[in-house]
Amino acid sequence: MLHRTLDCNFASKLNFVGNFLWSNTGFGLLRDIRDLDDYEPRYDPTVIKLSDSLNSEPIEETTSNISIEYQTISNRHYSAAYFTSAYKAGKVTPTEVITGLLDQISAEKSHSVAFLQIIPEKVLAAAEASTARYKSGKPLSLLDGVPVAVKDEADLDGYEKSLGSSIDYTRKNGGTSWCIRKWEDAGAIIIGITNMHELGLGISHPLSTLSRTSAHHYTDTTNNNPVKGTPLNPHNPSYYTGGSSGGSAYAVASGLVPIAHGADGGGSIRIPAAYCGLYGLKPTHGRVSILPTKSLATSNGVMGPLASNMADLELAYRILATPDPSNPTSSLFKPSSSPPSPSSKNNRPRTLGIYNPWFSASSPGVLSACNAALDHYTSSLSYRLIPIHLPHLHSAQLAHALTILSEISSGTPPSLLPSLSAANKILLSVGALTPATDFLLAQKMRALLMSHLAWLWNEYPGMLIVSPTTPNAGWRIGGGDGELKYGVSDADMSVRSMRFAWLANFVGAPALSIPVGMVEAKGDGKGGGKGGKIPVGLMAMGEWGDEDGLMEWGRQGEEWAWKEREERVQRAEGWVDAAEWMKG
Repeated sequence: MLHRTLDCNFASKLNFVGNFLWSNTGFGLLRDIRDLDDYEPRYDPTVIKLSDSLNSEPIEETTSNISIEYQTISNRHYSAAYFTSAYKAGKVTPTEVITGLLDQISAEKSHSVAFLQIIPEKVLAAAEASTARYKSGKPLSLLDGVPVAVKDEADLDGYEKSLGSSIDYTRKNGGTSWCIRKWEDAGAIIIGITNMHELGLGISHPLSTLSRTSAHHYTDTTNNNPVKGTPLNPHNPSYYTGGSSGGSAYAVASGLVPIAHGADGGGSIRIPAAYCGLYGLKPTHGRVSILPTKSLATSNGVMGPLASNMADLELAYRILATPDPSNPTSSLFKPSSSPPSPSSKNNRPRTLGIYNPWFSASSPGVLSACNAALDHYTSSLSYRLIPIHLPHLHSAQLAHALTILSEISSGTPPSLLPSLSAANKILLSVGALTPATDFLLAQKMRALLMSHLAWLWNEYPGMLIVSPTTPNAGWRIGGGDGELKYGVSDADMSVRSMRFAWLANFVGAPALSIPVGMVEAKGDGKGGGKGGKIPVGLMAMGEWGDEDGLMEWGRQGEEWAWKEREERVQRAEGWVDAAEWMKG
């Protein structure tokens, strides 16, 4: 009886705080937008173009036939092709590589904090199976024997899942997420489960949380996790990796793996990719199947890859996106196993759309790097840069926040709230208190944006809408060790870092972040502000289903950014040289 009384008191206090914060969120602004009267609510942003539909043809597994062209650029991370070439030449075996990698991770705390769980026996068994396949001359694919990492948001048989929290989210009936199983079927060696911040939502100091009532304090893009530990940016340990796929970003940027899995509900693949100088793809909504995993952010979240180069990103994506016959949405997409032909690439319109008032609200260093990249696209690659308009962006970002908070709240039983951080208890209580009328208005805003974008893409077929990935270059750890121990609360910085990323999630379009420059680090955060420069990301959002267009654009940007002697981008100072530990 006492326990039930305490639960009731807790819920009563939480509802009081939630009501107070909801009244100050700004979500009510949607009620005053008369343009919404002309639209019906749109609850799911999935769009499958008729030309992309499988049209009920049988799905064929084509992983072994995937062919990816790798660029030869010096001073880079080691690619998947580096590992597979070494295996085929007999220079080293997958077992030797994975053994050395596990030793590296266990020996360095900075590495181990990026992983929430590693099961050496499972990892080595997979490596030995790959070694046997190479010995017999029968590797499964270009990914066979390549070490990869998986974010703590997918299901993986034999591993626990916590979503970066102290709650056990492991499926009782087991099962591996379809997209991850495709990596396993291709022979990839999953090293372990990577860190993320709690539920992908805000981790904040409880006192400062109550003092801030901004609507934008709905998510955290740092990967600060006082419960599980916080991986630091390999480029500069005074900065965060970005989140919520921060553990995966660390694993790739530090050189431990060439490819990692991430999940993205509001920029959680692309923001850490930008902060860590990587390539990150948020696929078209519905294309990548995650079954039997259930998404907490149903209409916003997707899973996708992060990689150190575009070829690896493309390889990882094309395998992840294998259509799932048991998924009614994924099964409608054509397999993405083959890149477009050179002739179709040459026939693509080269149009970049830019909304200048939105784009220009970025720091000088970010603008300089992104504008330099755009100058290259227009002057050397014959892209046309055209001004466009995107309506109601401030209110639409509120609509995205309202939607994703409501979705995550509805998927989190009240009995689990006491196990969450103070900030997330409050955030989810705000989501639970969302009136149905306001939720419907948010979905009308989604419909308005999707209708406007459909019109733009009809006017300018193949157009890519460009912006910085984030208006800021990284996120400095301003409070040092105390901030890492107790959490961070900076509502203004949270919404600023998501300024561009949320749109692709809300409308379901694919988006790609690529590194285009480096800026000097600022301030005296953890480590006295010492360390390397901070990467800058440029992002493009394509029409629904146009991942191929994004891939071509990304490869062109990669060739420019990594051009020898230009030093526009560079490996992280904390990069691990795999060639050294592969020697044993």
